[in-house]
Amino acid sequence: MSENSPPPSAGPPVFDDAFRTRLADLFAWRRDVRRFRTDPVDEAVLRTCLDLAALAPSVGNSQPWRFVRVSDAGRREAVAASFERCNAAARATYPDERGALYARLKLAGLREAPVHLAVFCDSATEAGHGLGRATMPEMLRYSVAACIHAFWLAARAHGLGVGWVSIVEPAAVTDALDVPEAWDLIAYLCVGHPVEEHADPELVRHGWQERCPEAVRLHER
Repeated sequence: MSENSPPPSAGPPVFDDAFRTRLADLFAWRRDVRRFRTDPVDEAVLRTCLDLAALAPSVGNSQPWRFVRVSDAGRREAVAASFERCNAAARATYPDERGALYARLKLAGLREAPVHLAVFCDSATEAGHGLGRATMPEMLRYSVAACIHAFWLAARAHGLGVGWVSIVEPAAVTDALDVPEAWDLIAYLCVGHPVEEHADPELVRHGWQERCPEAVRLHER
């Protein structure tokens, strides 16, 4: 039995209405956090969240996710510099009031977050023997995204905030972290204790984009 396998039992757990309500709360209160306290994250809690993330589904059971903890100040600075370049370029694409609003948004917690995690997809992995990828090779990347979401929920359940920084240059981050050539950047995560807790998403709160009234539209064919 692998270390990520659930312990043997007489049968599957029973999830009651109370649990389902709490689970809905977890999904509803997951936030993309940009405002972090600088105090450290408990290592045991971080490890638990990573272990739970590893229970995520993956195509062919390939488990292609590769987590890199970025602690070196120089490497962190290289990532922050990439963000600053990309953020300035993105801001210039928005005209007038939308551009002014963009400039006021806080879009990363790179300077404050105590933990930085770069998450890669190992596109050269032999695990899974290629099952499920012949027609949709992008399933490897989707598997990593599922793992990231599992980590995000686990972190939230343990009182941690996670921010996904997408305004970076993947090549620059990959070069700065000196990872294998076959590893493709999927996410750069900031992790730490949030400064504030609020039910509405950051971008709703600051007037960028409201939640869609019908979050999932089921199309019939």
